[in-house]
Amino acid sequence: MTTVAVGYDFSQNARHAAQWAAAYAQRCGADVVLVHAIGLREHAESNNPMVALAAIATEIAAGAGLEESRVRGALDYGDACSVLLRCGGSPINASLLVVGTRGHDAHAGLLLGSTSLELAEHATIPVVIIPTG
Repeated sequence: MTTVAVGYDFSQNARHAAQWAAAYAQRCGADVVLVHAIGLREHAESNNPMVALAAIATEIAAGAGLEESRVRGALDYGDACSVLLRCGGSPINASLLVVGTRGHDAHAGLLLGSTSLELAEHATIPVVIIPTG
């Protein structure tokens, strides 16, 4: 296990997934990459999520007792599922993909979000889905 990729959409569920991934990485000596997908709406709003990702990566690393250099953020353009499915290849080369059950577009009553469900069906690397809370 060398790299754990975490789907990160700035939701509380994504934060829980990142915390779990960092704790796991600490035990197995892996690095963590917080992966944020930039879609058309976010691109049009001209936000710079990389600054926020860097701050969250620092917090997550400190919380898990990891060196700051072992947790970083990454941005990619596209829908969340497509971006996360690409994490198994270059440049991230993840050995494991971690996501929360639901993100920003959560619908009440769903056990899994559409992204986590699609990842479980199509990923070529192992996927861990962290339950809400």
